[in-house]
Order: sequence, then C-alpha cells, then structure tokens
Amino acid sequence: MRPLPPMLLVLLLWAAGLGAAAQFGKISILYDSLRATYGGSGEVALGLVVSIVGMVGLIFGTTAGLLVARIGPRRAIVAALTAGAAMSALQSLMPAYPLMLATRLVEGASHLAIVVVGPTMIAALAPEHRRPLAMTLWSSFFGVTYTILALLGPHLTPTSLFLGHAAYMAALAAILALTLPPDPRHSHPPLGNLLAQHAEIYLSPRLAAPAMGFCCYTFLYVAILTLLPPETPTTHRALIAAGMPLVSIAVSLTLGVRLLARMSAVRLVQLGYTAAIPGFLLLWLFWGQGAGMVAGGFLLSAALGIVQGASFASIPELNATPDDRAGAAGAVAQLGNLGTTTGTPVLAALLASAGPAGLASAAVTLCLAGIAIHALQKARRQRLV
Repeated sequence: MRPLPPMLLVLLLWAAGLGAAAQFGKISILYDSLRATYGGSGEVALGLVVSIVGMVGLIFGTTAGLLVARIGPRRAIVAALTAGAAMSALQSLMPAYPLMLATRLVEGASHLAIVVVGPTMIAALAPEHRRPLAMTLWSSFFGVTYTILALLGPHLTPTSLFLGHAAYMAALAAILALTLPPDPRHSHPPLGNLLAQHAEIYLSPRLAAPAMGFCCYTFLYVAILTLLPPETPTTHRALIAAGMPLVSIAVSLTLGVRLLARMSAVRLVQLGYTAAIPGFLLLWLFWGQGAGMVAGGFLLSAALGIVQGASFASIPELNATPDDRAGAAGAVAQLGNLGTTTGTPVLAALLASAGPAGLASAAVTLCLAGIAIHALQKARRQRLV
C-alpha cells in the first residue's frame, strides 16, 4: 500500500484520540441512563464505572510509556483500539455490574496505550515545521470529543452509542494497521526495576517537565468545567458550559500554534498560566454575575487552552528520541490523571468552605506553581549542558 502523507497519518492518530476520549465521555453522557441498570449497586459503585478508566492511567501511566517503547507504537495502538472496540461491543449488552466494571478496566489499559502512543507517533511523523500544529491538534482530542458527544448523546440509546463506538474503534484499528509505518526492529533491554525506571523519568528535567507542568492544568481545567456552570446564573449557564471548551480549543489551534512558531513550548506554557491568573481573579470579583463569570471563564479557558497545546508540544521539544518521548508521554498520562482525579473534589471543598475567594486563591497558586515548575526544570537542564 502506498504510504499516506504524514499529516493524514497525524489526523488518523488524532481520530484514535477521539475514540480514547469517548471511552470516558460515553459513560458521562449516559450516566443517568446507566443508573436505571446499575444504580442498585450504589452511587459510589456507579461513579466507579466512570472513574476506573482514569485510575488505570493514574497507577500505570509511566509504566505504559516504558512498555510502549518495547512493544512498538504501531502494535500497541492497533491492539488498544481492537480491545476498545471489543469492550464497547460487550458493554452494549448491558452486562451485570462486575462484568461491566471488568470491561472498563480493560478500557483503561486501552485508553492509556492510545494516549501514550498518539503524541509519540505524531511527534515522529509530523514534519518539523508542522509539529507544533500537530501536537496542539492532538491536545484538543478531549474537548472535541466531549463537544461531539454532548450534541449526539441526547439522541442515542446506550446500546446504539456503545455499538457506534465499537464500530469506530474497530475501523480505526484496521485503518492504522494498514497505514502506519512498521515498528522499528531494534531490541530493548528488559524492563528491569520499574521503580528505578520511574525514578529515572521523574528525576529527569527533560522527561518529567511536560508532565509536571501539565498536572497543574488538569487539576484546574476539569474542575472549573465541572464547578462553574452550576454556580453561574441560569441565563448564562448554557453559554459558559458550552463556550468554555470551545474557546479553549479554538485559541489553542489558532493563537497557540502561531505563538509556538515564535517561542519555545515551555515559555508558552508559562505565558498561558500567567494569562489565566486575571481570568480567575475576574471570577472572584464577579462571582454570581452572569456576564462577569462568562468573561472570566472564557479568559481562563483561552489561557489554559494555550497551556494544553504547548504542554504536548514540549514533549518532542525537550526529548529527541521516540523512547524518551514515550516515557514523557506516559508521565503526562499519569500526572494528568492525578490532576483530573484530585482537582474537582479539592476545589469543590474549597468552594464550599472558603467561597469564591478560596477557589480563586487556590487556582492562582496552581498557575504560579506551573510557572515555577518549568522555571526550575529549565534551570536544571541548563546546569546539565
């Protein structure tokens, strides 16, 4: 088969990312519908059906990066998509709760493999002058998927959504199996001491920097998307709920890409966090006032969208080899899931106990932490030169 143009392969890998994001999103969209089937197990058990996919990434994210480097990215992503298709097909039967939970565990491994392979292969395939655009496009996969599912979800039954997702994942597995370049044939040493290899990644100022900066973003962004709409006056609630992710995606793919052509990805991450601070302060000043909350929400969404795209662009910027990029992407998956898992409950508790001032203070502190982490890691890299 004639090789496809690199940017078309990038689009296909991004499409795989959409399927991976839907492994989260399909359950979120169907949450109330699934309560009728699994609600008897309790609310915590039902919530576990959503969160267990992220828990796999939280525990095994960096391990997945090490494994992908040894399995080969093409084999890993095709196997992950195939497994994801099989699990969605099984879920369409609405199996008993223990089996449903087991399918979600397998989906967690499938999801993790896709989000590690995706940015690693995109960085290798995209021409150098298109790499910032390609990495920023990849970073949009969650926001785009949730927007699509929000539009389609109300018109689909659980069975049709699960089967549609299964068909999508199976089709992509077949297409990528035929079109991706073969895996390199170099051998790797045994995995050896996983704890030592994890320590090697997190002690490296090149491998760990993208993930450590990204953790602050995931801690903030998912929590803000969850907490702001219910606190916004009814007349502006739909606007802020639908508009924030769209603003984030649009700004990252336009202004973010243009800025990446003029400055380093690390510097842009810091700039994005700096620009988010006024957005959080606006929320504090205009809390409960619709127009003011929308203005603050849109400003911080735009700024954090830039952080999102630049964080993924920093993976190939700081790491030259595919193995290093896989390790860095695994760390991004692990710390990204840590931020996603902890951000909403922590900020919700602060909002309940200290009000808008508590939420804004914590958010500004996280932005400053993101800036400081990258400054520290940059200083460490310079000392190693």
